Amino acid sequence: MGGQLIALTGSTGFIGRHLLHALSARGYRVRVLLRRPVAVPDGASGAVVGDLSRPMNMAAALAGVDAVVHSAGLAHAMSGTPEDDYRTSNTQATRRLAESAARVGIRRFVFLSSIRAQTGPSAAGPVRETDAPEPTDAYGRSKRDAEAALAEIGLDWVALRPVLVYGPGVKGNMAALLRLARTSYPLPFGGFTARRSLVSVDNLAAAVATALAAPAPLGRALVVAEPDPLTLPEMIAALRHGLGRAPKLVAVPPGLIGVACRLAGREEAYARLSTGLVARADGLSALGWAPSHTTGDGLAAFARAETA
Repeated sequence: MGGQLIALTGSTGFIGRHLLHALSARGYRVRVLLRRPVAVPDGASGAVVGDLSRPMNMAAALAGVDAVVHSAGLAHAMSGTPEDDYRTSNTQATRRLAESAARVGIRRFVFLSSIRAQTGPSAAGPVRETDAPEPTDAYGRSKRDAEAALAEIGLDWVALRPVLVYGPGVKGNMAALLRLARTSYPLPFGGFTARRSLVSVDNLAAAVATALAAPAPLGRALVVAEPDPLTLPEMIAALRHGLGRAPKLVAVPPGLIGVACRLAGREEAYARLSTGLVARADGLSALGWAPSHTTGDGLAAFARAETA
């Protein structure tokens, strides 16, 4: 395994930056594929500039490469993004990169998909990769369709479907939750009971390494989720523990918070707070992936790292 050359896309993004350092630390040589000329990121063994939407320099980018880790794409947080943009950035670009990889005989293609390729923002029961995928928005459909494209190309591929990822540098919902936890005020979420699965960026990087090292052809999607889903008050308590603070949670009836959110035009935010999504990483666990920490401990460490 040591010394294998990995081509990594998305190395300047939140997940990609962590993947670059984690794979380098595991002994891989990492060549980053960049859209525009910038300084080569620390930890990279080389860089090639090219545009995945118009496959340029792919022969040079993939020469001598053992495996591709594709983490670039248009993020779900880009609200209001047209469906065609998701299709171009997430589906078509993935297909073109995989076709280029297949032409030069690359051993494995690891695609960073999303749990949203599997399900909507909430689910009534545990989500497993063996369930039929039922994405509910343009982002999820673009990731599902990218997975389907990989299955058609004829190379050894695996799609990782992480749940909500947290870790230093994260933006979006997890960053907003940390901002709430940093306040000194009591928070009214003590009555929320829905559970959500999370995964730290470190455990996600370990999942990528597990996929790269798996000896047999994979050719399937795998859910990535830590095994201990938490309620919203448990998440806040873990973050505040990392900050050295008491939980300070008040059990205001969730319905009242829902009314306030609707009046403030934050119905979507309330829906995410009040509903659950528990996912099972059975396939990945069978390959030997084991999270290095619990979600509570991971959230506490995340809070400490962001305030250091």
